[in-house]
Amino acid sequence: MKLGLSSYSLVKALRNQELDILGVIQWIADNGGEHVEIVPIGFNLTENPELIDAIREKAAAAGIEVSNYAIGANFITETQEQYEAEIARVKREVDIAAGLGVKRMRHDVASRKDTSIVRFQEDLEKLAAACREVADHAAQYGITTSVENHGYYIQASDRVQALIHAVDRPNFRTTLDVGNFMCADENSVVAVQKNISYASMVHVKDFYLRPASLNPGTGWFQTASGNHLRGAIVGHGDIDMRQVISIVKRSGYDGYISVEFEGMEDCYTGSKLGLEAVRRLWDEV
Repeated sequence: MKLGLSSYSLVKALRNQELDILGVIQWIADNGGEHVEIVPIGFNLTENPELIDAIREKAAAAGIEVSNYAIGANFITETQEQYEAEIARVKREVDIAAGLGVKRMRHDVASRKDTSIVRFQEDLEKLAAACREVADHAAQYGITTSVENHGYYIQASDRVQALIHAVDRPNFRTTLDVGNFMCADENSVVAVQKNISYASMVHVKDFYLRPASLNPGTGWFQTASGNHLRGAIVGHGDIDMRQVISIVKRSGYDGYISVEFEGMEDCYTGSKLGLEAVRRLWDEV
């Protein structure tokens, strides 16, 4: 197992210009991380392609790896032309991933207001066809693409599995976020157990959970069924993190684990404590 940090964990520092992405990489190395996951929020690799080589070289100089490249995408479009253009754009992002030297890339797949299972079943083959084309493009670089349980529409463990099987490519897997299942009102322990065998990448994130009847107010967001979540430092929230980490470890997963912090606390503190918690739990379980 190689433990590291998603650059998204330090997005507050990136947006405040306290750090640039190269500074994020150094911070991760200085705080015990073994890899950086690149999420281009707070910087743009399409508009600033010179950063691609700079990121790869900085990570090497800092003694850590670049593990994964994670981008947004949505193959739900109004026209066929837009659908084809989105596939082409994501394939260009695959080229960026290759430039970063990664062998894993996460792209989102779909977002809809209507998140019903009926709509999902209607969309599934078109979404799978897009993912299949991107995965085939990525195969030339030896890159495994993945869908994250993310964005409500394809968030529950069964929907993630359905898409993976429909795509039917050995290099299309899932970036398994242990916390995001809660957004679909799914128990993280159960969902991780169901999907860990499909994981090419693991995100460790924690949430505080409150029922729909108890609205805590500012700083919280709603799950698919109206419960309330707020980002937490890993190990401080309501996920049984010890059991989750145990499931991941006992599964034989031995790849990259990224801490993803999105709480209200200071991002440096939240990220550092999250790294320490995952390391401690991994050693203990």
